[in-house]
Amino acid sequence: MNTYIYEGPVMSFETCVTSLWVGETQAVSESKAKANLTYRWKKEHDLVPSAKITLPGKIVMVQGKDISDGRVQIELP
Repeated sequence: MNTYIYEGPVMSFETCVTSLWVGETQAVSESKAKANLTYRWKKEHDLVPSAKITLPGKIVMVQGKDISDGRVQIELP
């Protein structure tokens, strides 16, 4: 599995409900990661799974992380 990070806006239909949200997930593909992150946002904000939420920003696959000192350092491709 790969680790993916999303940093960007969250949209409900044509309305921006959050201008900057950061989420991280592990998934086998970018599309599955986007689905995981969308579901996580809905769950965190007490929305039903069928709510229309989109993440229009780019999802980035992380090559490596070091969290030994409590800070995340990311190496991007």
